[in-house]
Amino acid sequence: MEFNIRSVVEGDYDNILVKWWKDWGWTPPPKDFLPETGLIVNKNGVDICAGFIYLTNSKVALTEFVVSNKEYREKDRSKALQFLLDCILVLAEDSGCKYAHVILKNKSLLEKYKASGYIVSDDNVTEMIKVWQ
Repeated sequence: MEFNIRSVVEGDYDNILVKWWKDWGWTPPPKDFLPETGLIVNKNGVDICAGFIYLTNSKVALTEFVVSNKEYREKDRSKALQFLLDCILVLAEDSGCKYAHVILKNKSLLEKYKASGYIVSDDNVTEMIKVWQ
């Protein structure tokens, strides 16, 4: 495969991910909101996309905050995202998970999740967060 996968490391949040989320017009999640289990796909030294997986105390893994480098416009961008989602699933399965769950609204990502074997469980969802100060 032409892509490489690596774990998100210290510095990626500030040096890469925040810019990517802002480039797409999204509010970056707080750093302490993210799990330690994040992956970044790169090719020839260029980071292309990233995503996170929350491992729970059940058999469920939650996939979240998938984002891509908006400046990477190569034709294999879609394949890189698909590779990321498939690697996240491998990580989940290797961690003992039986289920993978995601909440999303991005239509192109929805198709990639379906290609990875996800099925639609509900399409009328409101996402909510409670923050303690």
